[in-house]
Amino acid sequence: MYKDYPVTVQYASRNLWSGFLFGLGLIAFFDEAVFHQLLHWHHFYDKSTTSIGLVSDGFFHAFSWFATIGGLFLVADLRRRNAWYIKRWWGGVLTGAGLFQLYDGTIQHKLWRLHQIRYHVDILPYDLVWNITACLILLAGLIMVVRTRPKVKEEK
Repeated sequence: MYKDYPVTVQYASRNLWSGFLFGLGLIAFFDEAVFHQLLHWHHFYDKSTTSIGLVSDGFFHAFSWFATIGGLFLVADLRRRNAWYIKRWWGGVLTGAGLFQLYDGTIQHKLWRLHQIRYHVDILPYDLVWNITACLILLAGLIMVVRTRPKVKEEK
């Protein structure tokens, strides 16, 4: 369908998904490193012992690592094909990061109650900052994705 179009149009979807995977992995990696390891605010799963929490953090870290590396493998392929469309890729990065953060703040924190951002404090300001930031990142990503949509000529 896209064989007569520029390479960036042919690989628009792959650029988007590569960025999405990278963004999802990057924000998960940041969450795990900062909030789990450095600040000790919570573990991925806080409904058991500290040992189980640490094991769950290990699985979460592995997930973030594989998503990030998977996204970078796709970037390498796009670069090899001279098809890396960096603006669309960044749209995917922001969309993946924002969507993951919003999922984490709403589904994991509130619905499933796997963990909270912090314990023994008024959680509302933390939840607001977490979820508003997620929405802003997601909105910025979606705007970039829409603006970098391929323009395809209609066939008659």
